[in-house]
Order: sequence, then C-alpha cells, then structure tokens
Amino acid sequence: MTLYLAMIASVAASPTSADFVDWRSSIPVTHLRADEALKPFDVQMTSFMAARNIPGGALAVSRGGKLVLAAGYGYANVETKELVSPTSLFRIASVSKPITGVAMMRLMELFPERVSLDTPALSLLKIEPWVEAGKAADPRLQQVTVGQLLYDTAGWDRGKSFDPMFRPIEIAAALGAPMPAGPRDVVRYMLGQPLDHDPGKEHVYSNFGYCVLGRIIEDVSGKPYEQFVKDEVLTPLGITGMQIGRTLPELRAPNEVCYYDRGRGPNMMRPESSATVPAPYGTFHLEAMDAHGGWVASAVDLVRFACAFDDPEHCPILKPESVARMFARPDGPAGYEPDGAPKAAYYACGWSVRPTGDGKANHWHWHGGSLPGTSTLLVRRNDGLNWAALFSQRGDDSGLDYGEIDPAMHRAANAVKEWPEWDLWKVTGNG
Repeated sequence: MTLYLAMIASVAASPTSADFVDWRSSIPVTHLRADEALKPFDVQMTSFMAARNIPGGALAVSRGGKLVLAAGYGYANVETKELVSPTSLFRIASVSKPITGVAMMRLMELFPERVSLDTPALSLLKIEPWVEAGKAADPRLQQVTVGQLLYDTAGWDRGKSFDPMFRPIEIAAALGAPMPAGPRDVVRYMLGQPLDHDPGKEHVYSNFGYCVLGRIIEDVSGKPYEQFVKDEVLTPLGITGMQIGRTLPELRAPNEVCYYDRGRGPNMMRPESSATVPAPYGTFHLEAMDAHGGWVASAVDLVRFACAFDDPEHCPILKPESVARMFARPDGPAGYEPDGAPKAAYYACGWSVRPTGDGKANHWHWHGGSLPGTSTLLVRRNDGLNWAALFSQRGDDSGLDYGEIDPAMHRAANAVKEWPEWDLWKVTGNG
C-alpha cells in the first residue's frame, strides 16, 4: 500500500509534546493516492476538524463505483502521535442502522415464508418477556410489525420514556442478570414495558427498535447477529475488516483509533467502582448496541458497502426488488406528513431518503451516527458519488455543529472540476 503524506498546517512544525492537547496547528493528511483535483475534500475536512479541535478523521469517496479518494486526517492516538491511516477503523454509531436494514432485507430473501415487512415482530423472537409482578405486558406489542421496526414507527419514544440502550445497569439489576445487560436482556426487559404510542401512529427515531431487529435476525437465521451480517452482507462485498466494537480501550480492534470526549461518567462496565471513566470508554455498553450502533469500520469499508446499491440490477447481495423496497417511501408517519403530504425526506429501512423530484428511483440516501467520542456520516448521492466521513470526537468547546460536515462534503464534491480515473479498491485489496 502506497501512502502519500501531506501536512495541512498554519504552523509547519509537528506537535511533539507528550501532553498533546491542541492539534489544530497542523493536521497531517495521509492519502492512499493524492490528486490535486481532489484538494477541496482535504480543505473541507481539515477546516472542519481545526475549527472543532478534532484529533482524528477519515474520508473515503467513490464515483461511478470506483474508489477515488481514501484519506486519514490527524491522529489515531494523540499521545503516541500515531497517524490516522486511510483504512483506520472507527466506531460508526448509528451508521450501523443501514447495515442492519440491509441484513433484514437479506433475511426476508432467505426466509420469505417466515419474514416480511408485515410479519408480527414478536412472533419471530425466542425471548420470554420480563413482566413485573402484578403487571401485564402491553397487548399492543403483539401488533408491532417488522416494517414498523425498520421505519421507527413501532411505538417506542425515548423522549416520552427513556432509551433502554443506555440503561444496562438498571436493566440487569431488574432482571437479576449479569451486568451490564446484553441486547437480549434489554429486549426481554422492554417487552414488559408499555409502548409510548400505538404501533404505526408516530415516527420516532428508535435505537431499541433496531436492537429488536438484531435479535430477529438471530432467532430466524440461527446465527449470531454479527456472524449473519458478515456471512450475508459484508463478505460477499469483499469487506473483511468490519466488526462489532468493544467498550473498553484495551479491547480496541487492531488499527482502531482512540476516542476523545470532554466528559466523564459512571463506569457501566464495572458498576462496583466509584471511579468515573472517560465518556467513550464505559459510560455506555457498546457490545449491547450491536445492531443499532455497535459496528466499527473504516471509511473505505463503508463506501464499499454503499456502492453495492449503485446498480440494483447487479447488486451482489440483494435482489433488485429488495433494493427498491429498502429505499421506498413507507406508508404512514415515516413517509407522510399528518395532512397526507409526502415528506420532503423520509425514513426507509435504515436509511434517510431525499427524493430527487425527477420521478426516478436514484434518490439521495444517508445516515449519521453519534456517540461520545464518535461522529460519522455515510452519504449516497444520486450522481454516482458516495462518501463516508468519520471522526473520533463529537463535541468540543467551540459550540459548532458537527452536522455541518454534510454541507461541507457537498461543497467539496461540487468544487471538483476533474475526477481521477483510478480505482483505489485495487490498492486496498478490495478490487
């Protein structure tokens, strides 16, 4: 692998202090292969990172199915000065949801007699609900369908009650289960809690709904969620580096970056300890977030995944009709306003979708992700461009919006006058 190292800097000298705190003065940029025509991407990435004092980032861009840019920005570890490489692994947070959405479409292809969008979700689960003494399970749970889980209309609303994916200690204590609670324990607990809305009546973003989908994949396929996704989605695409991440820093995957956050909090992994831990390393249980937020991946991995749907007629993992169904506008509140008007952008099966207005199916698709120490974005544009931008921090003292990376990347893409003809998949071994 040939790496091209550039330095985007207002100060030429590299940082040397062991107490490295401010890395804005110089941001090293490591390319698989550099091209002056693609400099707008480097400018936008380094400007974005410098303004927010972000230690590390990565970007991959494809055009017409070819990987044209893969770059690492800044430091994977600010203490050792290890650089982010173009293929460094990052926690991708909720960019995991499109992966689960694709896995569910594949599950429906493999088991059409058992699973469809209209199948009652609980009928597929081999999990016994935990119900407090003297109470009964909410009968509306029996109405929740697979489609409603995918469209975030199943009836859970973390704004009205809570997000169980961030309560692993409380849930384990209630169940008398080992701490912190794993995903199946979380589902068991929540099947004994009331819904916040009638199924299908409200569209509310739900981490827990995608946790349930992960358990459906397990119980229908007979495989662990991670293994099913690797076997049916990733391996056929030539993606071998993606995996479910680990909470504790000593369990980071090889080539995975470090994560940075100003906050500290109670240690969910060692609740007996009174000591606080850095927010990315124990204030939540990443392993339990597998299907909605637990994957680690490189930007290159994610763009390879996104490219699978560029030509639905030749998609390596899904039939054309499954790809169309995955991106289609859903009925009800996920796809339509209360007055019946189509939403300008809607939530499909793990993807946000913005129709182009030209009557064609090549709409824009995207998903973002956010956890302490992690900010991510995956975009599929209707002109054949796909990109993934990953960062090892999601908040700082600047007060600037991390969501601004989306328009920044569009500005960069629109500023490119001539695209290189090369295909860097061949350099990464994924050609």
